[in-house]
Amino acid sequence: MTLAVTAVSGQLGKAIATTLLARRPGQTLVGLARKPETARIDGLDMRPGDYTNHAQMTASLAGVDTLLLVSLNTAPDIRTEQHRTAIQAAKDAGVRRVVYTSVQGAETGTAFSPVIQSNRQTEADLVAAGFATTVGRNGIYIEPDIDYIETYAKDGEIANSAGDGLCGYTTRSELAAAYANLLLEEKHIGQTYHLHGPLMSQAALAQHLNRAFGTHLTYRAMSVEAYREDRKAALGAMMGTIIAGIYEGIRTGVFDRPSDFEKAAGRPHQSWDDYFASLGPAAAGPQPTGA
Repeated sequence: MTLAVTAVSGQLGKAIATTLLARRPGQTLVGLARKPETARIDGLDMRPGDYTNHAQMTASLAGVDTLLLVSLNTAPDIRTEQHRTAIQAAKDAGVRRVVYTSVQGAETGTAFSPVIQSNRQTEADLVAAGFATTVGRNGIYIEPDIDYIETYAKDGEIANSAGDGLCGYTTRSELAAAYANLLLEEKHIGQTYHLHGPLMSQAALAQHLNRAFGTHLTYRAMSVEAYREDRKAALGAMMGTIIAGIYEGIRTGVFDRPSDFEKAAGRPHQSWDDYFASLGPAAAGPQPTGA
């Protein structure tokens, strides 16, 4: 069986490909990237994989049985059509099975909802195309909060519109472990899994960061409107509005759901105590409420 992973020049695609190579050293594994010269990974058969180029994608997927299709990070209307091009190429190349990296979120009512609708459309398009399909709906990445630690430390706080809402965060490395399992085990065909770790509030996130980095952060809740304007000013209108939509979803409980991670990965998600302890000299102390 030949496996292929798209978007291996991106962080999630690369993590999935390297996890597969580690688990199955003799496995034939194809890596696709829009610019394959920028994504050299030892052991990976690198091929061009531009979602907008049907002929190129079809040729690159020749001989592939199972495909990991990574959702693109483009505008929702553009993304849907790009995914459809990739889906048609996979069908024309004879791919039998597709595992898709979708996402969790509110399907209506927030600025993030168009992104969710685009992903749901791709989920439906895969089934309509006749593939043996498995869908993973990713929780929210924790890594951006880690990358933002200097700003948090400077401000002395985490401020957003999530309020007391609980969020199913995850990490790219944990997702890679789950997706490797989904690709290698056919028992997951026809399933949709919500992939995230233990639920966590923003106040608990602040406490975890404090223990990992020696900061003294508190959490301050903002209104949806105020946070949207704040993010638009910092990130631009489109991205700022989308980010604000994610936190509005946390506030309304959209991300407060049971996780299917253990079913997908064959083991529990890494605990947040263990994850944050791995980032630095975490101080001992009681587990934060809501962690």
